Amino acid sequence: METPKYKRVILKLSGEALAGERGFGLDEKVISQIAKHIKKINELNVEVAIVVGGGNFWRGRSAEEMDRTTSDYMGMLGTVINALALQDALEKIDVMTRVQTAIEMRQIAEPYIRRKAVRHLEKGRVVIFAAGSGNPYFSTDTTSALRAAEIDAEVILLAKKGVDGVYDSDPKINKNASKFDKLKYIDILKKGLKVMDSTATSLCMDNKIPIIVFGIEEPENIVKIIMGEDIGTKIREE
Repeated sequence: METPKYKRVILKLSGEALAGERGFGLDEKVISQIAKHIKKINELNVEVAIVVGGGNFWRGRSAEEMDRTTSDYMGMLGTVINALALQDALEKIDVMTRVQTAIEMRQIAEPYIRRKAVRHLEKGRVVIFAAGSGNPYFSTDTTSALRAAEIDAEVILLAKKGVDGVYDSDPKINKNASKFDKLKYIDILKKGLKVMDSTATSLCMDNKIPIIVFGIEEPENIVKIIMGEDIGTKIREE
């Protein structure tokens, strides 16, 4: 049996990835498929932590007339709904999980505690981080970079819906858009490529955390990347 390339990873799932074709709310079949592939890498003894977005319920930037802080907190609550849905799907197929939230809500999840999260991972549990960083003005991409640095993850697997990597322009608009196989962090910042926001990118650059951007429409890509296949776009220092 082949040996996985990575031992501990952060998987970033956007809210839209959990919504399926409808683009809003939750698609149980899609979540179930993603959960099955997370189980596969968990069974390979890969330690998996997941950061979920909340865009399938609330996107802060769409509420222009609302106070930004209030809007961001609403988005954080959306990520908690997604985390609980993913936890349910994983535990239905016998994957032990823990949800940790950056905003305390002890009745439904543990508060985020770094040492506890690492201990769960060491015991083979999948840890799902919800409520972003607990602070407004910071995206769940930034949360992914922050948590990856905190738990010493080897790579961030950035799952995207509707695109299979990073392109020089929007492939949905420009049929001649070119896909990058490899990029440096500084390229993302200089070229203004829509991968992660600048705070998240800088945090990854400062801590030398590689990022692999791939399409989630084929959930088996998660397993393929873990096994070392060249899929999507790799972003790193060299």
